[in-house]
Amino acid sequence: MRHLTPRRRHIRSAPTQASRRPIAERGQRIGLLGGSFNPAHEGHLFISRLALERLFLDEVWWLVAPQNPLKPLDDMAPFEERLRRTDEFADHPGIIVTGLERDLGTRFTVDTIARLQIRAPQTRFVWLMGADNLATIHHWHRWQEIFESVPVAVFDRAPYSFSCLASRAAVRYRRHRLPASRARALADVAPPVWTFVLGPRHPASATAIRAGDRSFGFAGQDD
Repeated sequence: MRHLTPRRRHIRSAPTQASRRPIAERGQRIGLLGGSFNPAHEGHLFISRLALERLFLDEVWWLVAPQNPLKPLDDMAPFEERLRRTDEFADHPGIIVTGLERDLGTRFTVDTIARLQIRAPQTRFVWLMGADNLATIHHWHRWQEIFESVPVAVFDRAPYSFSCLASRAAVRYRRHRLPASRARALADVAPPVWTFVLGPRHPASATAIRAGDRSFGFAGQDD
């Protein structure tokens, strides 16, 4: 099988740790991976590398959330600490760690995407998420607007491989599912469109790590 490499049509320096404001250039294909990153771990890296390859992206931006509206404050590390550790952990030229949601003043994914599209209308954004999120995205604020505004890539994750495909969102947008064989074209298709990225799965879990699992690498492991 021929492996695709990220399209490097634009060469520029990565944003500094202080700015957290990546530059979206005209025509770029950028994946957006949101989350608490509490902590960032090898599973996030795995999905991001897979997205760069399978979706033919230029970059993947990690959107470190100040506070996930669906998650409790208990066990949540301070935002600045999570941002710093995630930035140190994501050692990959195609991954850009950002605090954009804080900078934009947005709390919900749908609002973050809308703001980014206003700021960079010629950039092709793709929302990235695991199968567990597809199973529960109907609980997200104005979730249907996410599917209507940006292509979505869902990555296989146990034990949600099959159950997520029967979820409310998957059923609602079943006619807009792009075959995995055409995943590299996802960024070029007008929404609503989504694809399920099959392949190897990574078992790392932030919840398990916070509970003491040290099977996989994670941000702040050596602190």
